[in-house]
Amino acid sequence: MPVRIVSLAAHSGAGKTTLSEALLVHSGALPRMGRVTDGTTQSDHTEAEKRHGFSITTGVLRLQHDGTDITLLDTPGYADFVREIRGGIRAADSVLILVSAVSGVEVGTERVWATADRFAMPRLVVVSKMDRERANFSAVLADIRASLRGPVAAAFLPVGEGPDFRGVVDVLAADPNEVPGALRPALAEAREALVDAIVETDDHLMNRYLEGEEISSDELRAALLRAVHAGTLYPVIPVSAETGVGVPELLKLMVQGLRSAAERGVLTGLDGQTREPTPSAPASARVWRVSVDAFVGKLAYIRVWSGTIRPGDTLRNTTRGVDVKPAHLYVVSGKELTEVPELRAGMIGVLTKVPELHTGDTLADPAHPIEYDPLVLPDPAHTVALFPRTRQDEDRLSTALARLLDEDPTLRFERQEQTGELLLSGMGDMHTTIAVEKLAALGVNVETGTPQIPYRETIRAVSQAQGKHKKQTGGHGQYGDCHLRLEPGEGFSFRSEVVGGVIPSKYLPSIEKGVQDALQKGPLAGYPMQDVHVTVTHGSYHDVDSSDVAFRTAGALAFRAAVEGARPVLLEPVMLLKVRAPASFTGDLIGDLQTRRARVQGMDPEGTVITVTAVVPQAELQTYSADLRSLTGDRGAFSVKPYGYQELPEHLAKKVIEARRAAAAG
Repeated sequence: MPVRIVSLAAHSGAGKTTLSEALLVHSGALPRMGRVTDGTTQSDHTEAEKRHGFSITTGVLRLQHDGTDITLLDTPGYADFVREIRGGIRAADSVLILVSAVSGVEVGTERVWATADRFAMPRLVVVSKMDRERANFSAVLADIRASLRGPVAAAFLPVGEGPDFRGVVDVLAADPNEVPGALRPALAEAREALVDAIVETDDHLMNRYLEGEEISSDELRAALLRAVHAGTLYPVIPVSAETGVGVPELLKLMVQGLRSAAERGVLTGLDGQTREPTPSAPASARVWRVSVDAFVGKLAYIRVWSGTIRPGDTLRNTTRGVDVKPAHLYVVSGKELTEVPELRAGMIGVLTKVPELHTGDTLADPAHPIEYDPLVLPDPAHTVALFPRTRQDEDRLSTALARLLDEDPTLRFERQEQTGELLLSGMGDMHTTIAVEKLAALGVNVETGTPQIPYRETIRAVSQAQGKHKKQTGGHGQYGDCHLRLEPGEGFSFRSEVVGGVIPSKYLPSIEKGVQDALQKGPLAGYPMQDVHVTVTHGSYHDVDSSDVAFRTAGALAFRAAVEGARPVLLEPVMLLKVRAPASFTGDLIGDLQTRRARVQGMDPEGTVITVTAVVPQAELQTYSADLRSLTGDRGAFSVKPYGYQELPEHLAKKVIEARRAAAAG
C-alpha cells in the first residue's frame, strides 16, 4: 500500500486541527468530528492543549483512503513551538499549507512556507474557513500570489462564499455551461492561469501550447499531478472543514498528487553517502521529536527513511556515537500507541525507553552508518526567572528541568552568574508558560518573574592613583605599593611600565589579581566592571615584608582609588532585535520601538511582510513577546541575540543606582 506522510502547517488559528478531524471523518477513520473548543479532537489530546485550546505538540494521525496509507502531522501554529513545526515538516514528504479565507497570508504562513522551501517540499495550499463571514477567496488568492514565493494557481474555485459556501468547481474539468453564470468569468480566468502554470512545468506541453495545439483536459490533469508531485506547482483549493465542503476533493488531490515516501528520491547523508527510501535498503531514521509521558516515560518519534527496523535490532546513533536496541516498536495515532512487529521506510514510529536519543539524532544500521543533517533551530527569544515555592521544589527543580530540556531543545536554562537568578528561556511567553506548567505536572512548582538586568560599569576618563598596603604586626609585616593608570578601552588589559625594578616582576601577577578582585564590584552600584585598560606605572617594595597577598591588596586599593576619578558610568545590555510582521504594521512597530529607546538599523520589505532590525536595551524587551502579539494581533514574530553594552542614560542610571543601594541597605 502506498504511504504518504503529510504535514499540516499554518499560522495559528487557520484551522489545521479542525481540517485533520474532517479528513479523518471523511476517510472513515473517525465516526464524528471532535471540536477544539471542547478538547475532543484526536490531535490536541494533551491536558495543556485542552486547557489552552490550541496545538502545542505535533499530532500524529493515521487514515487510509483509496488504497493509500496517509499519516497526518498536525503541527502547532504558534511560532513559540518552532521545534514541533520544523520537526513535523522535516519528517513529512509533502505539506498542506493552510491560509485562512478571512485573515489571508500571515507571518506564520510566511514562516512555514519558507521552511517548506528549505526542505524542497511539494505542497498544496488550502484556503480554509470558507464558510466564515468575510471569507474572500479571490482576495486571499491574490495575497498568496503576492506573498508566497513559487508557482501558485487555483485548481478549484468556490461556489459561494461565507455561509453560502456550498461547493467547489474543478478548474480543469468543469463545463462552463454547468456552473453558475456569475462564476463563469472567474472560471475562464482561473483555467487560463492554471493551464499557463501547468505547461510551464512541462517542455513538451509548452511547445504544443505555443504552437496553438489544443491540449486535452486529461493531459493537463496528468501534467498537473506530476507537477504537484515534483513540487513545481502548488495548487490552491478552497475548503470548509466545519461543513466538509471541499474535503473530498482535497483528499483525492492528496492521494493522486502528493508524492509517496518511496517516491521521495535518494537520501544523502552529511558525508555524501546515499540511501534509497525503500524497505530493502539499509535501515536509517531520524528522531524528529521527543516527548516525556508521565506513565510511559521518554518517547522518541522517528521517521524511518530507509530499510526496515524490527524489535531487538541494534541501531547506531551516528549523531552521538552510541548504540541502542529498542525492544518494542510502536505506531501512534492521536494519543494511542500500537505495538507493531516492524517499522518500514516511510513510516512514523515511536521508540520507548531509549534515553540516549534526542531530537535531530540519526539512527542507522551499524554495518551501514549514515548521518543526516541535524534539525536547525533558532535561539530562544524570551526569558523568565524561576523561583521555587518550597525547598522541596528547589531540590527537585534540576531533575525536572533536565527532562524538559531533553524533550525540547529550544528551551534553555542557566543560573545567571552576576545576579544568581535561575533563568528559563524559550521562544516566547507562551512557550515558557507551557514549560512551567510541565514542571508543575512533574511535581515542581515555581513562580516566575521578570529577570534582573545584568548591568555593568565602566569608565569614561583616564585616571591614576596609588594603592599602598602597609601593616606591621610583630615579626614580618605586610608591604605592597603600586601606582595604576586606568584608561577606557574595549575589553580588559593589564600591563606594566615599571622600570628600575621598583616592583619585582614576580609581584605583578598579584597586582593583577587585586585588580580583578576590584573589577567585580564597581563604585556606582556594585555591578561588575568591564572595558578598562590598567597599567602599573610605579611602586615600591620591602625586602622582608612584601608578599603576594600584600601586592594583591595594594592592586585592589589602587584600582578603587583610580576609578573614583575616571568618570565611572553604568552600562546596560542591548540586544539585536529582528521583528517580522505584515507591512501594514510598520508604523506601529516603529512607534513602539521608539518608546523602547531602540535604534532602528534597517527595514527590509518583502511582499506584504516587513522585517525591522533594531538595537534595543534588554530592559525594554522584558515583555516584548506578549506586547508584540497584542500589537499585531498575533501576526508578528521576532528574534533577539546579545549585542553588547551601551551607556545607560543618566536619569535612568540614577534610578538603578538608588534602587540598588536601597536593596543593599534593606
